[in-house]
Amino acid sequence: MNIANRFSNWLETHAVKPDYSGWVLAGVAICFFGAAINTMAGWLYVISGLSFAILGIAMILPKRALNGISIRRQHIQPVSAGEDLTIALEISNQTLQSKTLLQVQDILPFVLGKPVKTAIEAIAPETSYHWVYQLRASRRGVYQWQTVRLRTAAPLGLFWCRRDRNSTAKAIVYPHVFTLTNCPLIDEIGLEAKQIANSQKRCQSSTSGITRSLRPYRTGDPTRLIHWRTSARYGELRVRELEVITSGQEIVICLDSAGSWQSDNFEQAVTAAASLYFYAVLKQLNIKLWTASTGLIQGDRPVLEALAATNATIETINSNLPPHPLIWLSENPQSLDILPLGSRWVLWQNSSGPSNLQNRQLPGLTIQADQSLQLQLQKPLI
Repeated sequence: MNIANRFSNWLETHAVKPDYSGWVLAGVAICFFGAAINTMAGWLYVISGLSFAILGIAMILPKRALNGISIRRQHIQPVSAGEDLTIALEISNQTLQSKTLLQVQDILPFVLGKPVKTAIEAIAPETSYHWVYQLRASRRGVYQWQTVRLRTAAPLGLFWCRRDRNSTAKAIVYPHVFTLTNCPLIDEIGLEAKQIANSQKRCQSSTSGITRSLRPYRTGDPTRLIHWRTSARYGELRVRELEVITSGQEIVICLDSAGSWQSDNFEQAVTAAASLYFYAVLKQLNIKLWTASTGLIQGDRPVLEALAATNATIETINSNLPPHPLIWLSENPQSLDILPLGSRWVLWQNSSGPSNLQNRQLPGLTIQADQSLQLQLQKPLI
């Protein structure tokens, strides 16, 4: 921005900036005043005086027109990437005079798009104008902005005045979630957990199993767990406590957000994490999400908000992986060596060179950038 533009911008935001018509009227007024001095004609003095008076009034009124206007923004409902955000503002006239011919501009983050503006013909005294517009959110993220710009040249259109109002906005754009008809990554690891859980149920419902200890009978204990030989020996009822198997009943989707990523690959990984999570929820599995910045989280809304806000190569806050079977999403093939037994992995190929996946004992998927991510998540494991 050159010096002239910066000066013009300063005038409009701190005082008033002449419009083209204002410059013309000022030039005409100066010419009439010069002619009046040369000719000493009274009518020329009158015309020049009226012109300067109009200019003076036109300089005062725009600034006064923006006084007493407040902005209140309504809550923005979260949407998924590719959907429209609905943004609503309430522009209130708190004075006893009507406000006319206003321009209102919402200054958006450049990632969301260019500033959006509208024109308001009039706002009656002590009333509000509701402005609602739609904005396409093409990329996931958490977006915040606060500036709403008011601009007017009312009532004469000779000078422009601009003032900014603070009205904080926060828009959350969730990652896109694919609908998966099947997913071996989840199905196989979930089947293992279900088999162990079923084994535990059979053990608890049977009269034989791994006995951990014997204890005195308490009211409400199942009679099938009474150990009759020991009860006869001690002269009182003794009940068996069976060994409870608890491992393998929790699945964790881990996004390697602390590692280095290519931008497009990381966006795909976030989409994959969201799709896998909600597929597991649909299958009624005990599923959680882990990222380097949040640690373990669970629940539809917290998971979506965490995935919307996450970024690659962030500072590691939670470096210890959970000791459960993981579904590891990464671009670093060396990170597969640290996964617990029973885990699965999804690896994005880095364009800088081929990944060495030989002698990998854990099954997983390799994602190709030129193929559909939704279809690849439903492929058999390698």
